[in-house]
Amino acid sequence: MAAAPVLPLAAGVPPISRARAQAAAGPAWRHGLSLFGSVKYADGFKHFDYVNPAAPKAGVVRQTALGTFDSFNVVVSGVKGSIAGAVGLIYESLTTPALDEVSTEYGLLAEAVRYPDDYASVIYRLRAEARWHDGKPVTPEDVVWSLEAFKKNHPQYAAYYRHVVKAEKTGEREVTFTFDAPGNRELPQIVGQLMVLPKHWWEGTDAKGNKRDVTATTLEPPLGSAAYRIKSFVAGRSVTLERVKDHWGAKLNVNIGRNNFDEIRYEYFRDPTVALEAFKADQIDWRSENSAKNWATAYDFPAVKDKRVVLEEFPNRNSGIMQAFVMNSRRPKFSDARVRRALNFAFDFEEMNKQIFFGQYQRISSYFHGTELASSGLPQGRELEILETVRADVPPEVFTAPYTNPVGGNAEAVRNNLREALKLLKEAGYEVRERKLVETKSGTPFTIELLVEDPAMERVMLFFKPSLERLGIAVSVRNIDPTQYENRMRSWDFDIIVSSWGESLSPGNEQREYWGSHAADTAGSRNLIGIKNAAIDKLIERVIFTKDRDDLVAATRALDRVLLHHYYVVPQWTYPFQRTARWDRFGKPETMPKYGLASFPTVWWYDADKAAKIGK
Repeated sequence: MAAAPVLPLAAGVPPISRARAQAAAGPAWRHGLSLFGSVKYADGFKHFDYVNPAAPKAGVVRQTALGTFDSFNVVVSGVKGSIAGAVGLIYESLTTPALDEVSTEYGLLAEAVRYPDDYASVIYRLRAEARWHDGKPVTPEDVVWSLEAFKKNHPQYAAYYRHVVKAEKTGEREVTFTFDAPGNRELPQIVGQLMVLPKHWWEGTDAKGNKRDVTATTLEPPLGSAAYRIKSFVAGRSVTLERVKDHWGAKLNVNIGRNNFDEIRYEYFRDPTVALEAFKADQIDWRSENSAKNWATAYDFPAVKDKRVVLEEFPNRNSGIMQAFVMNSRRPKFSDARVRRALNFAFDFEEMNKQIFFGQYQRISSYFHGTELASSGLPQGRELEILETVRADVPPEVFTAPYTNPVGGNAEAVRNNLREALKLLKEAGYEVRERKLVETKSGTPFTIELLVEDPAMERVMLFFKPSLERLGIAVSVRNIDPTQYENRMRSWDFDIIVSSWGESLSPGNEQREYWGSHAADTAGSRNLIGIKNAAIDKLIERVIFTKDRDDLVAATRALDRVLLHHYYVVPQWTYPFQRTARWDRFGKPETMPKYGLASFPTVWWYDADKAAKIGK
């Protein structure tokens, strides 16, 4: 944390009086927050190291978005994905992250923040110059109203901020957030991530005189405060954002070198193949490629060969991930860990990677895969001490056997894995009768529905299906539209789906939302598995209330190890880079942010000379 400034006192005041005066004044105001240690940038810094402060403000960038949209209201939980990202660019939060530091934020709408040593509350002081696009000031009332609106109407925000029990105006430009208990080091900082909305606009009326409703969908472009606002749109098809020329925060140090495009356009496509063809036809400027097949085969068109289109990979250093086949443990057939583990033995990742992914992927073996937070080997040191506190309530293998995924890739390995799967299923009370897996006592057939909303994942499910059928399981694959899928997720109406959980380098309160018992029955939560486990709850709290980085790493590894040994999911795969393709019209900083992936379009700019060379 930043060092506390010395308060100005009259000459000759003895040190003990100075100490008493500082204590009476309360905690020091800070310009930035870091979960552990000091912030990199001193108060008054000019700009982040990874931006080009002389970047030109010009040009247009066109990007794709998959799906469609019917609302600009980010408070309604159904507004998510790409449209939430686009509309999110018109709003600001109290703080903004630095992309070359771990879990560090600096003031954006807020100029300063302070909190007591016990983390029981936090005070944010707004900038006097902060303005909405209609010229009205951003106020403490806006902040309080925004928190209440999100907590009341958005399940995920409600979970994220449920430990904030009160927000109130405590000064002309000050908002105080009070927490339900002391000691939670992350709460002061995650409050700063709150997206602030204009209370006066949402409580007003539209052009037709109708009162606005924050709980309803709307295609009225909302009022924002950020560097961009909505210029135009075609419902469900496109959104164009324009840079606000007189943006109040344009000269803030955290904004220098950012927000460089005059316009950012999002074109919506229901079919990813059509979106790719639009890019090839120069209807789109930038593309992040998530398909291994496309990356291997689809970028051989002339513009790539003559270098008008640039292919570039950016390393992922800022997050880990668990992507997996997710079993709904609320259903009795998946309540036994032996059944869940058996399904992992049925998954031949190596063959799938070879056949449909061109060998590009690596198997995930941790809920925090790709970070120092991932467990490995046997527990030692501080991690072992933490696990000892829950020894009686976790699988004994946590202490005796490192977690490993089965390895396939050849006929002999596959046969051995299927034998092991059948052994586990037999131990769990199932047997094969007339080539069908049934519950031994009742004779009820074992059936599984593999549910998807994405055609790309449908082929993955279809690859997995024959392996499950070799165990005698009756398997169906069902592809449904996004609305049906969302409704079924909210009511936990599924057997197996594909999902993922992204993890930051400093996990905390979101772990309750991912794996906590309280979230298991909360509609819209990220506890898709349905985990209700006292030991896991205890380890989550241990992660949240750690005191230093070493303790956080140890506690997170302990949590990871216990999650893995319950075999809640069948881990899939990951790729340690972001694959990108772009028409060569853009410039980027010489030093890219360490933890920002491509950071497009945030720190990029339109390069007129490059654009002229490649033409349209």
